[in-house]
Amino acid sequence: MEFNNLDTLKAYQELSNSAKCSVKSLLSKERIEKCNIAAGGTLTYNYAAMPVSDEQVELLQALADEDQLVEKYKAILSGEVMNPGEKRLVLHQLTRGNCLDKPVYADGEEKGDFYKTQLERIKDFSEKVRNGVIKGSTGKAFDTVCQIGIGGSDLGPRALYLALAEYINNSPVKHLNAKFISNVDPDDAASVIRTINPETTLFVLVSKSGTTLETLTNQMLVTSSLKGVDPAKHLVAVTSKTSPLASSKDVLDAFFIDDYIGGRYSSTSAVGGVILSLALGFETFEEILKGAHEADMNALETDITKNAALMDALIGAYLRNVYNYPSTAILPYSQALSRFPAHLQQLDMESNGKHVNRFGEKLNYVTGPVIFGEPGTNGQHSFYQLLHQGTDIVPLQFIGFKENQAGRDIVIEGSTSQVKLNANLAAQIVAFALGKDDENPNKEFDGERPSSLIYANKLTPAALGALLAHFENKVMFQGFIWNLNSFDQEGVQLGKVLAKKVLNGCQGDEILKAYADLLI
Repeated sequence: MEFNNLDTLKAYQELSNSAKCSVKSLLSKERIEKCNIAAGGTLTYNYAAMPVSDEQVELLQALADEDQLVEKYKAILSGEVMNPGEKRLVLHQLTRGNCLDKPVYADGEEKGDFYKTQLERIKDFSEKVRNGVIKGSTGKAFDTVCQIGIGGSDLGPRALYLALAEYINNSPVKHLNAKFISNVDPDDAASVIRTINPETTLFVLVSKSGTTLETLTNQMLVTSSLKGVDPAKHLVAVTSKTSPLASSKDVLDAFFIDDYIGGRYSSTSAVGGVILSLALGFETFEEILKGAHEADMNALETDITKNAALMDALIGAYLRNVYNYPSTAILPYSQALSRFPAHLQQLDMESNGKHVNRFGEKLNYVTGPVIFGEPGTNGQHSFYQLLHQGTDIVPLQFIGFKENQAGRDIVIEGSTSQVKLNANLAAQIVAFALGKDDENPNKEFDGERPSSLIYANKLTPAALGALLAHFENKVMFQGFIWNLNSFDQEGVQLGKVLAKKVLNGCQGDEILKAYADLLI
């Protein structure tokens, strides 16, 4: 198995030299049916409005084969060291099931068994809390859980919780409220503390090392505010076995993660498992894992017309490197996915925002795009103006569902709100692709704005798990295509180092002084 730069691959040269396609000329009813790929968890990925003809699909297949993309994925699943920067395994897929049925050993243990053990512990603990067996220090049952973490310890779990809160509210499953504190800005913690009852709130402190400064600062801010309760009976930790929190008397219990799961890939580990199982029920988290595992299995297909994540990755790289489009918009037509684009920003940009290859050599081609997004239809009334008529073309990834989660709707002027929502989604795809001619230049739309669509009947836990894994696997494949190390994050370290240098001298309004001091 070889790791090569994209511009050295024969298939990429042929792809670059192939005739570019017009979305307007390609898009048809027949193509919409033809360009569907099952993506796991009842999800379907559709690339009909992307500028790839049958010829380009063949060239993308040749690129996937020449670059051994699926073989590299299998290497990850087999437990090979695939994070050369930190010399680590990459095992987030293993947290939701073993795709190859092969044991993976590290640290003197079989890692699949390690993750299963943590799942069993999470199940037991969450059920005892939800059933009132484990109570707060004043004898009251917990009705709220609050996660204290930052980055991947916040964005993914928060996005998944918000995505399913309404779904659980409309099911027989008991729902505990979930809160999140992430920003070291004290106003973040203060705004949450004001809304909770300390006697009935259980805090989940997430820090792999047990020394993350922002997280521990927020922990102390929270515990110092808990009047009338024993903080140790209201706090659990998600951490590594070797961290100070693992055996601390200041926590009720500790659940373990390891170095082989990066923060942005940790939602299906204990990082997401504890808070989601407590708030939404372990069976809900289990369904998320099942959907994610289905998507992981789908990603093993070598035929790209049957592998949604791989096709998405290849088309995305084609648009980035051949068309030179610098950004991608994630547009979920579901309010439940309001924070999902924020999670994908970290997932994609922290993974593939790299300027050297996996061997530390500078690259002479562009890599990861800027990711942004908002739910529709709100986005239509803000930044879609630029997407439709701006000078930059931005590839679009739409996400939609036939049914809403709440089961409540109303008919106005002959259609329900959900029908109006999906009508807007479909209309936007066509409008971006086909555009509109007009004698008035202000009303002219050039079209040729490419987009894909991921859809399902309903945003269920399984569909959400598959959606999460789809994008994780897309990012992974694109990292392979660009020959990057997608599983480290050196780019976040420099700011941390410099911040530590000025902490003693930076007090509120002295920001400019600290700024200037760093230049000395």
